[in-house]
Amino acid sequence: MADDSPPPSGSSSAPYGAGRTVEECEDMIRRSLRTPMVKFLRQQLEKAGCLVGDNFIRAVNCTQEVAGGYSRGEGIVVCSNYMNIQDEVNQVVTHELIHAYDECRAKNLDWTNCAHHACSEIRAGHLSGDCHYKRELLRGHMKIRGHEQECVRRRVMKSMSGNPYCSETAAKDAMEAVWDICYNDTRPFDKAP
Repeated sequence: MADDSPPPSGSSSAPYGAGRTVEECEDMIRRSLRTPMVKFLRQQLEKAGCLVGDNFIRAVNCTQEVAGGYSRGEGIVVCSNYMNIQDEVNQVVTHELIHAYDECRAKNLDWTNCAHHACSEIRAGHLSGDCHYKRELLRGHMKIRGHEQECVRRRVMKSMSGNPYCSETAAKDAMEAVWDICYNDTRPFDKAP
């Protein structure tokens, strides 16, 4: 994904512009750190005993067409060359912080286990706002009813396609097996934002 090691969990984004430089993206990350959602998630990580240092979230140029990713021990990367606007950076940081939170609270999270990976992707897709109807409309996906769950399912499958331990069938089966419990698990929020 990035020029260094690829994270096991990534956010997908369809680029429509030329992207940003690493320096521009770093500035956007700094602005993202001031948003209420990102502040809340960072506080919850610290409450759970997982410190988020200054270099936990960084901008890089990516070789794969993804928006960013989270990797145990490495933190979060935001792919500057696929970022165009501040909202995209905010979204990636929020999505990836939910993965970091999941790993923090579930000390045995195994990204090679399709059910574990699917659960974290379900939660990140549902809780981060990835599938808000406005974002879906901009992506060209819109239904009057059920769009959010359909979007989460689609994005879980897209993200899991990058996991070499999960075939498409295994990913779909894992997603379906954990869907109810993971979709309804809104921690650290009281309810889905």
